[in-house]
Amino acid sequence: MMDLVRWNPWNEVSQIRNRISTLFGDSPFPALFEGEGRLADFSPAVDVFEADDKVVIKAELPGMDKNDIHLNVQNGVLSLRGERKSENEEKQGQFYRREISHGSFLRLFALPVDVDADKIGAEFKDGILTIEVPKPESRKPKQITVN
Repeated sequence: MMDLVRWNPWNEVSQIRNRISTLFGDSPFPALFEGEGRLADFSPAVDVFEADDKVVIKAELPGMDKNDIHLNVQNGVLSLRGERKSENEEKQGQFYRREISHGSFLRLFALPVDVDADKIGAEFKDGILTIEVPKPESRKPKQITVN
């Protein structure tokens, strides 16, 4: 089973801010969440689950192009990184609400030591990235016959 390596507590702060903004409108503390040191950068939601012969990671990446997604394996860690670009559109005379998050992201997943990185597969379809990590033979369940 794969473990999530990196936890960012600011993502939870961002989620709380988004919920408050939904209830009361824009945040009363915009300086904390905007600008270069922004805490509310985009972070894709992921599902990690285990099948009989593989571990599957599914990441929601709506509105992204597959060329903006980068997967790497190094020292037993699978990294998913990319950037969802903002469409800066300014119009005068109308009020717009901006809730679609954007920015760069990095998600890291620990892999079992004996995983063959060359056999990892990835497919991007309809805004969902599916990564399949085959289990090594030593970790697959084995049926034992009782005599």
